[in-house]
Amino acid sequence: MKRALVTGGAGFLGSHLCERLLKEEYSVICIDNLITGAAENIKHLFENPDFTYIQQDVTKYIDIEGDLDWVFHFASPASPIDYLKYPIQTLKVGALGTHNALGLAKAKRAKFMLASTSEVYGDPQVHPQPEDYWGNVNPIGPRGVYDEAKRFAEALTMAYHREHDIDIRIVRIFNTYGPRIRTDDGRVIPTFVTQALKGENLTVFGDGSQTRSFCYVEDLIDGVMKLMEVEYHLPMNLGNPQEVSVLELAQLVIKLTGSKSKIKFLPLPQDDPKVRKPDITRAKTLLHWQPRVELKDGLLFTIEYFKHKLEIDS
Repeated sequence: MKRALVTGGAGFLGSHLCERLLKEEYSVICIDNLITGAAENIKHLFENPDFTYIQQDVTKYIDIEGDLDWVFHFASPASPIDYLKYPIQTLKVGALGTHNALGLAKAKRAKFMLASTSEVYGDPQVHPQPEDYWGNVNPIGPRGVYDEAKRFAEALTMAYHREHDIDIRIVRIFNTYGPRIRTDDGRVIPTFVTQALKGENLTVFGDGSQTRSFCYVEDLIDGVMKLMEVEYHLPMNLGNPQEVSVLELAQLVIKLTGSKSKIKFLPLPQDDPKVRKPDITRAKTLLHWQPRVELKDGLLFTIEYFKHKLEIDS
């Protein structure tokens, strides 16, 4: 049986990856310190004999007995509300955590996948964003702790590939949503859905004309699995190129929830990207992958999950 380790495995994306790897008959080791992850995301996996959970900060040395086939480094705060709350931890998991995860892959002769982000493009001046665009990032702005942590992590991953011949993958993940994303995550879909279900005003920053692209989590994990199968070592965008304005998203969430909520406009945060849309030509060509779940359908799945979660939380 093949064996994989997933850092950040109790997080939103990491828990879905653990689940999928188990379905693909991997033995899975999940490491998470639960700063932004939750044991609840993986509790349904605890009875699986092929699943092991270790509570650990990956900025500390990672010691795993036995062979490993894959190391997936998915650990990191990933929403602005989290990396503004934990700026130093975000930088450390991008630097020390990536170094430790790569060191483990090197020691085990395992393949390595880095979960990077569309935030490496910053507030882009090229639209849509292809992988060869170097980005427009403010390194000392409040969002810079996440952007630069991931840019450094990519550089370190490429250095290990060139210097130590580690078999690497780098996936640049664009906005992803779906069940298990936290209701207080702070990103736009969980915020809007939570506000709409509670009958609160939906807070739109600026005039709402800024655009985002939203990929349903099941599609994203499909892309990750396909990336495992190809020998390709440069960054790969994974996301949904269907672009929607934040205002249009707010109106759609109100409609789908049947909420009586209104829209409240607030000042735009510093360095908030005006546009965000992946160029997925590389993924289409090399992986034969593209998202299948329409935004409306994915939102309905997410709304049902949030209804259940908000009842529990209240």
